[in-house]
Amino acid sequence: MYSIVDIETTGSRAFGNSITEIAILVHDGSNVVDEFHTLVNPGVPIPHFITSLTGISNAMVASAPDFSEIAGKVHAILSQTIFVAHNVGFDYSFVKNELKISGFDWSAEKLCTVRMGRKFLPGHESYSLGKLCDSLGIEIEARHRAFGDAKATVEVFERILKNGGGDYFQKQFKLINTQMYFKP
Repeated sequence: MYSIVDIETTGSRAFGNSITEIAILVHDGSNVVDEFHTLVNPGVPIPHFITSLTGISNAMVASAPDFSEIAGKVHAILSQTIFVAHNVGFDYSFVKNELKISGFDWSAEKLCTVRMGRKFLPGHESYSLGKLCDSLGIEIEARHRAFGDAKATVEVFERILKNGGGDYFQKQFKLINTQMYFKP
């Protein structure tokens, strides 16, 4: 199982910044089988340039849960899956940091759709999510919003799986839990 994750944040580094929105789409290797999405109150003002980019305002997150209120659910979902994101280091570092602050010790196997896209979807001028989706004909319903970007990342991920990524992932992951299966 995979969790395709996208977040929006108050800044570019996990230390000193916070998540403002999170979307997790659980994928079984063939289809999305579960999803979780919410705005998150970061506990600090959202910088104007972030609001301009994402459309997420302080007013929108004022009544949203803070991360500690959703940490248990996020941890439960992510603990049973491989963490997948477009530029995985960014999303993973924020989620790991927020879970740690909330009292959860968590780590996971990771897949980056940027890196895997270069390997299994070669020949594109750019592998940024927007440009890659444009060249693949994938529409992003709400760019720079967690749910819209996560849905687009699912489509990129599925193309990677169809182009040999599924077999590759199966060979690369050394699974401790033999009850965990991955479908190409």
